[in-house]
Amino acid sequence: MLEAKSGIVRRTRVLIVDDSALVRRLLTQMLSSEREFEVLGAAGDAYAAREKIKMLNPDVLTLDVEMPKMDGVTFLRNLMRLRPMPVVMVSSLTEHGADITLDALAAGAVDYMAKPKIDIAATFAGYRDELVAKIKAAAKARVRPIRTGVESAARIPARQDVDAVLPKASPRHFRTTDRVIAIGASTGGTEAIKEVLMGCAPDTPGIMIAQHIPKAFSTPFAKRMDACCRMAVCEAEDGQQVLPGHVYIAPGDRHLLLVRDGARYVCRLDDGTPVNRHKPSVDVLFRSVAQQAGSNAIGVILTGMGKDGAIGLKDMREAGASTIAQDEATSVVWGMPGEAVARGAAERILPLEAISEAVMQLAADDASAQTAP
Repeated sequence: MLEAKSGIVRRTRVLIVDDSALVRRLLTQMLSSEREFEVLGAAGDAYAAREKIKMLNPDVLTLDVEMPKMDGVTFLRNLMRLRPMPVVMVSSLTEHGADITLDALAAGAVDYMAKPKIDIAATFAGYRDELVAKIKAAAKARVRPIRTGVESAARIPARQDVDAVLPKASPRHFRTTDRVIAIGASTGGTEAIKEVLMGCAPDTPGIMIAQHIPKAFSTPFAKRMDACCRMAVCEAEDGQQVLPGHVYIAPGDRHLLLVRDGARYVCRLDDGTPVNRHKPSVDVLFRSVAQQAGSNAIGVILTGMGKDGAIGLKDMREAGASTIAQDEATSVVWGMPGEAVARGAAERILPLEAISEAVMQLAADDASAQTAP
């Protein structure tokens, strides 16, 4: 948020909230080294943070997940109800920490960072660069208030409750064994993916997903998605067949690719180098789908920071696939979809709430065309 008007430079004003004095000092040091930021101060608990927000009016908040007196997620829900603002969570990258952080993303947090490690001196520069990039993106993010306190605080419904929450889809006749859907996302993507999957019918063609996410997060994320949609969702395994009614989420430390095994599509996991600084990379998934499925595929690029996936989506479109980009108004960060649009990779630019229906309609239309005499 660096703007020049009448010679005045407007810096992004950041408040750091963490119960660890060491973490507060490290984050302050990292952000203060960048001229784009002004660190307004720090708070050790939610109550001190509340007073400093009222007094200092920050642009972005970094928020510890686990704090005394009031945990970070509870504080975040109150904040998003009363004074919505961009928040980057600071979390331990464990399965327990992942589950809490996913709660925070559902409650309105823009993004998350790993807790700095005790021996951070060895990785200080890399951690600082990631933190700076995420605070910059958060400052430009679109933040929306949570819908209602009851709804946001509720846990994801169990599978047996899903049919009561979601309307029954009308029957569709997909040639599902020939079709595959590829979805890529980053910042804001966990909630965007949930909305798309919740709108998909149980007989939707197989869906492969590359979401920028740490290794500790991908299994809990897949379990959450499995609980809230009518397709079966899992973390992808190498050699797993891609089947209709199933969703395959890339592990947080592997690239996910589509390959053919005879007449079947199967998942391939790859431990190669990061692409666009990411593993899993959306470009890797999309390019493999372009090569293996061609016009039998549908590609969707959702909210996210950076450019990953734009080139791959262009490859898919040039191979004859149908392609969709989330629009700017409903994206938390219009980086990845915006780059895809700029490159001419997206046939359609749609609001998030329209994407699942568009995907199902495209699959149904293409199947009808293939089966027509």
